[in-house]
Amino acid sequence: MAENPWAGKKVMITGACGTVGKELLHQILALGPAEIVGIDNNEAGIFYLRQEVPDNVHLYICDVRDRDRLFLRAHGVDIVMHAAAYKNAPVCEDSPMEAVQNNILGTQNVIDAGIAANAERVLFNSTDKAVNPTSVMGTTKLMCERLITAANAQRRGKRPILASSRFGNVLGSRGSVIPVFANQIRAGGPVTLTDPDMTRFIMTLSQAVQLVVDAVFWAQGGEVFVTKMPVIRIEDLAIAMVEELAPEFGHDAASIEVRVTGHRPAEKIYEELVNEEEVRRTIELEKHFVVLPALEAVYQETIHEYAGQVPAKASAAYNSSLQTPMSREELRGYLRDNGLLDGL
Repeated sequence: MAENPWAGKKVMITGACGTVGKELLHQILALGPAEIVGIDNNEAGIFYLRQEVPDNVHLYICDVRDRDRLFLRAHGVDIVMHAAAYKNAPVCEDSPMEAVQNNILGTQNVIDAGIAANAERVLFNSTDKAVNPTSVMGTTKLMCERLITAANAQRRGKRPILASSRFGNVLGSRGSVIPVFANQIRAGGPVTLTDPDMTRFIMTLSQAVQLVVDAVFWAQGGEVFVTKMPVIRIEDLAIAMVEELAPEFGHDAASIEVRVTGHRPAEKIYEELVNEEEVRRTIELEKHFVVLPALEAVYQETIHEYAGQVPAKASAAYNSSLQTPMSREELRGYLRDNGLLDGL
């Protein structure tokens, strides 16, 4: 039986009360760490999460912008999972400096805390919006990726190993479009979308967290890990949800309008997980892409091997407009099979 790399480890999770952070906590807890330290600036979230976890999980109010408090909570940790962020694109457009302070400066604080603690590994949760960013939120996430890669290069083989993972849209997460569409359908419509041709990469919460769990111990340092995932048209999602939910809410699906409202500021029509510049230094695995660091002189002696898989050179950018989207029927099955419409 393969050795469990989580056994006996002290793990810190930032943003532990968020959708991803909370799922990360529960999945890692099942892997047998000695202790989990969860931090979040959400007092109510900390209170309620404490009711769900055993005694080896310690939850604290702590903001990643509070450098001194972060260093205190990180003392003695082996693994740092950084999931704390402002992620709502329109909100970050309205409050750009807050996004910079929380996402960029907060990430640098997490990096420094991990180094000060002599942690083994630090993994940052990024997003497809960091690729060729057009929004404040995406720009901050790109900067965070670069901070992680640069910090790893500066360590030159010393602890910790630092890397990033890039998510697509996590369906059903806080702030995702599914609860928005569900509320509009419940009210009898209209269901609003900004562009009928908009495409997005999608993943379930469990898939997102599995990427993070895999990437932690695969990382050689400085990489960005990407999971291969399906693509949908947002219009198809709206129509599929109307077909599935309208009868449950007492409406005739044919009576609910899907209305195009026009683009929001900095919104993309399609998303990218690996862009044209990155593809030349990206390797492809069975279920993942790995974007290797651009600092080739620093990493030229690194052997990039991942879980015994034979890597291939990536041949093209990974772009939602270049992938075949799910059919509407496939999408309805995906929503049902993954329980994404349950409890709405």
